[in-house]
Amino acid sequence: MTGQNVGYLRVSSAEQNIERQLDGIKLDRTFIDRLSGKDTNRPQLEACMRHLRKGDVLHIHSMDRLARNLDDLRKIVKELTARGVVVEFHKESLKFTGEDSPMSCLLLSIMGSFADFERSLILERQKEGIAIAKAKGIYKGRKKALNPEQVLLLLQKIDSSEKITTIAKEFGVSRETVYQYKNRRVVI
Repeated sequence: MTGQNVGYLRVSSAEQNIERQLDGIKLDRTFIDRLSGKDTNRPQLEACMRHLRKGDVLHIHSMDRLARNLDDLRKIVKELTARGVVVEFHKESLKFTGEDSPMSCLLLSIMGSFADFERSLILERQKEGIAIAKAKGIYKGRKKALNPEQVLLLLQKIDSSEKITTIAKEFGVSRETVYQYKNRRVVI
């Protein structure tokens, strides 16, 4: 019995297009995440990992779509190949079966290091850009989640002992945001 051809696609935001990834490859099942690859805490990646069985082939456009750091990349590939899943990266033309040569392992490490390095450069450039914008008075930080009227109403609900989870849902914010307003008592 042959396994399934499974695709994992990832873009960093909902606005980005996945069309170029795995175009023309016949897949039995596809998992798509639309969020950052900074870590492996991604719902569709986790579902994909649970779905894959011995004999399946996991198709991924490129290594940076699976993981943005070398440790995560190696861990995922090792775990899957140990279970009998073939992992194929199309952009790099690399396939890992678990019976890989030392050269394949070296290529995985080298190419994964590039993805890791690229991520570090992006974060460094982002920090530099923010620092320059702050110095010029352009960068004001993230927009507040709630306007002043909403903050007053939120604080009233907290004072009336409403549950934090209920308040967060009503205002469309996280519980952490509610706690921050509660603890700081900031009225903006």
